[in-house]
Amino acid sequence: MKITFAKQNFSADGITVCGVYGTSKLSDAAKELDKKSKGFIKKAMKDSENFTGKFKQVLVVPSPNGMKASHLILFGLGKKTELNEEKLCKLGGAIFAATQKLGTEVTIYADDIDQGTKMAEGLKMRSYRFDKYKTKLKASDKPKLKTATFMLDDFSAAKKVFDGQEQVVEGVFTTRDVVNEPANVLYPESLAERARGLKKLGVKVDVLDEKKMEKLGMGALLGVGQGSAFESKLIVMEYKGNPKAKDKRPVAFVGKGVTFDTGGISIKPAANMDEMKGDMAGSGAVLGLMHALAARKAKVNVVCVIGAVENMPSSTAQRPGDIVKSMSGQTIEVLNTDAEGRLVLADALWYTQDKYDPQYMIDLATLTGAVVVALGREYAGLMSNDDKLANMLFETSKKVGEKLWQLPLDDAYDKAINSPIADVQNIAKNGTGAGTITAAHFLKRFVNKTKWAHLDIAAVEWSKSNSDLSPIGATGFGVRLLDRFIRDNFEG
Repeated sequence: MKITFAKQNFSADGITVCGVYGTSKLSDAAKELDKKSKGFIKKAMKDSENFTGKFKQVLVVPSPNGMKASHLILFGLGKKTELNEEKLCKLGGAIFAATQKLGTEVTIYADDIDQGTKMAEGLKMRSYRFDKYKTKLKASDKPKLKTATFMLDDFSAAKKVFDGQEQVVEGVFTTRDVVNEPANVLYPESLAERARGLKKLGVKVDVLDEKKMEKLGMGALLGVGQGSAFESKLIVMEYKGNPKAKDKRPVAFVGKGVTFDTGGISIKPAANMDEMKGDMAGSGAVLGLMHALAARKAKVNVVCVIGAVENMPSSTAQRPGDIVKSMSGQTIEVLNTDAEGRLVLADALWYTQDKYDPQYMIDLATLTGAVVVALGREYAGLMSNDDKLANMLFETSKKVGEKLWQLPLDDAYDKAINSPIADVQNIAKNGTGAGTITAAHFLKRFVNKTKWAHLDIAAVEWSKSNSDLSPIGATGFGVRLLDRFIRDNFEG
C-alpha cells in the first residue's frame, strides 16, 4: 500500500474522500468541494435520511459535475472536540475498509497535519494481509486499492512526520507476520533468523543455544523446551541509538516466545489449540518494536530479549511435580506444565537485568487466560513494581488506543505461590483465583531492584473478526504502545 501526501487541489481522479463533523458540519476540505460542486455535498447530505457526520458514518454519492473523481465518499468525523489520535487512526482504517474494492486510487482531504498523518497511519495498518499460503486467490478476492494520497496544505511537513509513523507500522506488520505464521514454519531457530534480519537496520543480534543457556543455569527455560525436537534459543537484540546519553543503561523489553504451546504433559483441550501458534505474541511484539525503533533511528538505547521455546509432550518432556533450578538460583516446583511462559520469562528476565542493569524492564507475554476473564478483549493487564513506570505506560496507552489496565501486586497474593518443597511453585494453590496477578507475582520473584512492568497481552494479541486497524488474526499489539512510550519518555 503506497501512501503519499500532496498539496490540496480538487481535481483528483479515482475515489475522493472528505470529512464531515457531527451535526453535519462540513470540514474545511468539504466546504471547498461543496463550493466547487455548486452545493452538491450539502444537497447530498440533505437528501440522505441518516447521515449526520456521526463518527465513522459513511455516505457514498455519485461524483458531481466538475469533478474527475469516480466516487465521492463523505466520512463522519464525529465531534471535533472529541477527535484524538486513536479515533483518527480508526477513521483511516475505516476509510480503507470502505474503499478497498472501489478502485485503485483514493484521495483523502485532511484539515491539518495531525488529521492527515494519523488517518494515514490507520489506513496503512488496516491494509495488512496475510495470504501467502493461499494458492487460489482470485483478483476479486484482493483489495483493488493500491495508492492513497492525503491532500493538505502543509504536505511536505506531513510527509516527514508520516515517514517515522510508517516505520512503526512496518514494525507492527513484522509482529503480525511472525504471530500469524504456523508453528511448522515459525519455531525457535526460525524466529531467531527473523531477528538476525534486523542486523541490516543496525541491530546487534546474539543467539544463545542450549549449551550456553545450560552453562548460565537457565534450568527454568530449558525445562519447558526439553520435550520438543526444536532446540530452545535465547535471542538478544541490542540497539544503541543514543551512545552519548547521560544514562547509558538501556531500556529493556523481554518477550515470551513459546512458538507453540500444547500445554506439555498438562495438555490443553484440542478445541482451539491451533491458536497456540500465537503464544509467542510477546516475542513478536518485542521483535516488531525493535524493527520500528531501528528503522526510524530512534535516539534511545534499547535491549530486547526473547526466550524462544516450544512446549511439547514427549518422553523427554517436563512432568508435573518436577523441580527445576532457575538462573537466579531459586528452585521451582512445576505443578502444571501449561504454566510454562512464566518459567521461560523467569530466566529471560534474570538474564536481562543481570547483564544489562536496565533503567526499566518491561515484559510482554500471552501469560494467562485469566486476564480475559478479568478484562475481556479490550485491555491488556498491567502490573508493576514501580508506580511511575506503571503511570508512564498507562498514559501512553490512552494516547495510542492500545489499552492497559493496572491490576494490583500485593503480598497476600504472593503467599499463594509458596511451595512446601521448593522456593516457589509455578501456579497458585487451588481456590486462590486471581490467576493473572499470581502469575505476575511469580515473575516478580525473578526481578531484583530493577523497575519492572509486566504486560499480559493474552486477551488482545489476536482478533477473531476484522477490526478498524486489523484484519482477522494477529493484531500486533504492543509495538505502537511501546514505540510511543520510548518517544515520549526517552527521546526528548
